Amino acid sequence: MEFGLKMNAEAGAVVAAAGAEANHKVTLTWKREQKKAAIVRAIQDDPEVQHSYRECAAHYGFLIAPCRPRTPQHKGKVEQGGVHYVKRNFLGGRQPTTIVQANQDVLTWCHTTAGLRMHSTTREQPLVRFHQVEQVRLLPLPETPYDLAAWKKVKLNRDCYVQFDQAYYSAPHRLLGQELWVCGGIQQVRIYTLKHELVATHQRAQRPGERMTHLDHLPPEKVPGLTLDRDASLLSAAEVGPATQQVVQTLLEDPIVDRLPTVGRLLKLRQKFGDARLEAACRRALYFADPAYKTVKRILTLGLEKQPLPIIVTSPAATTFVRSAEELVGNLAGGEPWN
Repeated sequence: MEFGLKMNAEAGAVVAAAGAEANHKVTLTWKREQKKAAIVRAIQDDPEVQHSYRECAAHYGFLIAPCRPRTPQHKGKVEQGGVHYVKRNFLGGRQPTTIVQANQDVLTWCHTTAGLRMHSTTREQPLVRFHQVEQVRLLPLPETPYDLAAWKKVKLNRDCYVQFDQAYYSAPHRLLGQELWVCGGIQQVRIYTLKHELVATHQRAQRPGERMTHLDHLPPEKVPGLTLDRDASLLSAAEVGPATQQVVQTLLEDPIVDRLPTVGRLLKLRQKFGDARLEAACRRALYFADPAYKTVKRILTLGLEKQPLPIIVTSPAATTFVRSAEELVGNLAGGEPWN
């Protein structure tokens, strides 16, 4: 027996798990009343079990036996006998305390007062009957511990993420705009379609606002921009050649404009034109002191990187004047002006 502050789906699964762990065994069948924490739709022939409670039952291997709708007598003496007995014998006259202390006290009460009393119906001590008759029929616990899961229906946003418990988890972009089921456990978060087809599995986020991403969930054209950074760009440029590396370095050193997206488009030219042509185009752009993306792309488009670089002839610096001093300043000495 254990007290709780909530009676939602997660709390119902916790109670079932705690009961199994406390006894170190699992009961074959659990009789459940028609509460939303366990039974979502109370249909006699086909009841709909809550997701968290269903997973708990599947993990421990017990069967859920819902009571028939509107038949409270099927619960046996739980309400009139068990609940009222706890209220009168354990809770009656107690001073207010914390829930942790109350659960410790009620455990002791179950093993002493309640467990060793003479039951009015069976005429046996409940604890003695449990050890002699019921305990040997319980199933062993699973080898792995139960990972409590909470289920939530969400919509896949246009950025390919769903929001669950203040964190974000990616899902395949082919499901954009569709409603999905998110199953959040302590360690993992799983995403299902409405038909319960598993489409994504993530580790549970450790802090609010954290994004858990699988790159294959995103549209292919969006992945390069997401993974691009300066160090990786310089390494990729160095793989092409020194001229490409110099062009990339020049673009990244712009003190005004962020040229990282431009660098990404420049390096993407490798896929279309190859490393050799891109290196030659960058070499030509540097030769003409114009290391811009549009220049490099135009060189590749027109095939100009295949042409030899022109030889630029520079004239030597002038050392003498064409006209003599008498012609230039002769008029100052009384001569005729040169013009």
